[in-house]
Amino acid sequence: MNGTMAASSNRIMLGPLVAAIDQGTSSTRFLVFNAKTAELLSHHQVEIKQSFPKEGWVEEDPKEILQSVYECMDRTCEKLTQLNIDISNIKAIGVTNQRETTLVWDKETGEPLYNAIVWLDLRTQSTVERLINKTPGRNKNHLKHKTGLPISTYFSAVKLRWLMDNVEKVHEAVLSHRAMFGTVDSWLIWCLTGGKKGGVHCTDVTNASRTMLFNIHTMDWDPELCKYFDIPMEILPKVRSSSEIYGLMKSGPLTGIPISGCLGDQSAALVGQMCFKDGQAKNTYGTGCFLLKNVGTKPVMSDHGLLTTVAYKLGRDKPACYALEGSVAIAGAVVRWLKDNLGIIQTSTELEKLAAEVGTSYGCYFVPAFSGLYAPYWEPSARGIICGLTQFTNRSHLAFAALEAVCFQTREILDAMNQDSGIHLSQLQVDGGMTSNRLLMQLQADILCIPVVKPSMPETTALGAAMAAGAAEGVSVWSLNPEDLSEVTSEKYEPQINPEESELRYARWKKAVQRAMNWETTEPVNNGNEETSIFSSVPLGFYILGSMFMLIGAKYIAAGQK
Repeated sequence: MNGTMAASSNRIMLGPLVAAIDQGTSSTRFLVFNAKTAELLSHHQVEIKQSFPKEGWVEEDPKEILQSVYECMDRTCEKLTQLNIDISNIKAIGVTNQRETTLVWDKETGEPLYNAIVWLDLRTQSTVERLINKTPGRNKNHLKHKTGLPISTYFSAVKLRWLMDNVEKVHEAVLSHRAMFGTVDSWLIWCLTGGKKGGVHCTDVTNASRTMLFNIHTMDWDPELCKYFDIPMEILPKVRSSSEIYGLMKSGPLTGIPISGCLGDQSAALVGQMCFKDGQAKNTYGTGCFLLKNVGTKPVMSDHGLLTTVAYKLGRDKPACYALEGSVAIAGAVVRWLKDNLGIIQTSTELEKLAAEVGTSYGCYFVPAFSGLYAPYWEPSARGIICGLTQFTNRSHLAFAALEAVCFQTREILDAMNQDSGIHLSQLQVDGGMTSNRLLMQLQADILCIPVVKPSMPETTALGAAMAAGAAEGVSVWSLNPEDLSEVTSEKYEPQINPEESELRYARWKKAVQRAMNWETTEPVNNGNEETSIFSSVPLGFYILGSMFMLIGAKYIAAGQK
C-alpha cells in the first residue's frame, strides 16, 4: 500500500516533463526529463545498422531511422507507465541528430529516393576535388567567409550534389519538383508532423549551418552558394530557430504534443553542458569527437583549421550564438572497428580492460584516419596507419594506442582553439558514450595537461534538445535563466603524468600523423565507378614491369648457374 501511495504522490510531484529524440550515427534514443530538475526519468535505445556498399561509402536506411524513433518512443512510454508516471505530463519534444547526413525524399509518396549518405562518407572526394579545382587558387577555404567551412566531403551540399548527379530517381524528382532535401532532423520532423499529409519541412540554424548552402551572417540559405553547387532552392527546408514550435506529433502515444526544439547533436551537447558564456567549451566523444567553444554573438573565423558554426538560436527573437568547432571523424568508431573488423574485442567495455592490462602503448601509435583527417588538417587523402610496431606489440598495446589516438586528436584541436582565441582553457567539460571509459578520461587529462570534468548525467546531447523544446514560446516549462539552471554534479580527472612525458608522446603522435598523409591521391576514373589501375601511373607502371623483368631475368641466371 505504501509503495502505491509513494508512487502516486511521486506522480503528482513530478510536474511538467520534456522528451528528446536523439538520433545519432550508431543509435537512436528517446529520453524523458523532468523540466524542473533536469533529472532523466526513462529512456530507450535502438542500434542503427550502417552499410558500406563500397570502400569509403557509409549509408543508413531512412525508414529504419524513422522506425527506430517510433520504437524508442513506444518503449519509453511503456517504461514510464510502469513507473506510474503519466505520459500526458510530457509537454514538448526536442530533436537532436547526427549532422550533415543527407537525405532526399519524394514529397508526394513520402518515400526516400536513396539511402541516407552519412557524414563520414567519402564518395564525394572527386566532387570535392572538382569543386576546389574551379576556385581561384584552388583554395578549399573559398566559401569559408560565408559558410565558416572548408569545401570537404563532410558537409551536405557535396553529398546532395552527388545524389543529383548519380541517382536517377533523385535527378527525376528534382526536375519534376517532387524532391525534398533534408538532414536527419528535417526528415524526422517532416515524418512525425504528418509526412505527405501536411508534414512540416524545416530545419534549424545549427543543422543548416553544416550544409555549405547557409550563410552564417544573414542566417539564411544563400542564393550564390546554391548556384555554386547548382542546387535548386525550392528543395531546401525552411530555416527556423532552435527553440520554437515547428508542428505537432501526428501519431503514436504522444499525438498532439508539440515538437519545439531542434539542434544538431554537437550544439545540443553545448546547450546541455550549459556552455552559454563566451569562452566555455565541451568535447563530445561519440562516433566522432567534437570540441565546441562558445564565441558569443559574432562569428570568429579560425586560422588553424577549425570550423565556424552556429551554436544555437534559442528562440525566434533571440540572437544567434556562434562556436568554433574542431571535428574528429573517428573516435568511438575506432572501438567498433577493433570489435567488428579485427575481432580484438567482443564488447566495447572490453577495450578499457585490455588497455589497462598494459598501461602503455609501448611505442605503438594508431592514426585512425579511416575517412581522411578532419580538423585541424582537412586532409581527405590521409588513411589509417598503425606504426611503431615491434615483436613485443600485442593486442593490449593496440587497444591502448586506440584510446590514446582519441586523446591526441582532441589535444590537436584544443591547441588550435587556444591559438585562435588566445585564451587557454583551464579545464575541459566532456560528455558522450566514450566518457564511461575511465582510463580514456584519465589519459585525456594526462595528454592535455589540464583537468577533465564529466557530468554525472552523461546524456547532455538529449538534455540540450529537451531544454530547447521546454523553453520554446508557447511551451515555456523550462527556464534557461542562469539562476534557474540546476546545479550539475560531476567527476573530475586531474593530470597524473609530468608534462615532459606528455609532450614527448604528443610529438611522436604528430610524426605518425605525417606518415598517414597523402595516401589516396589518385583521381578515380569514370566518376569513381571503376578501380584506378596502378598502371595508370606511368612511372609506377614502368617500375613494376621493370621489377618483373628483373625477377624473371634473375630466375634464368640462377637456373643457368645450377
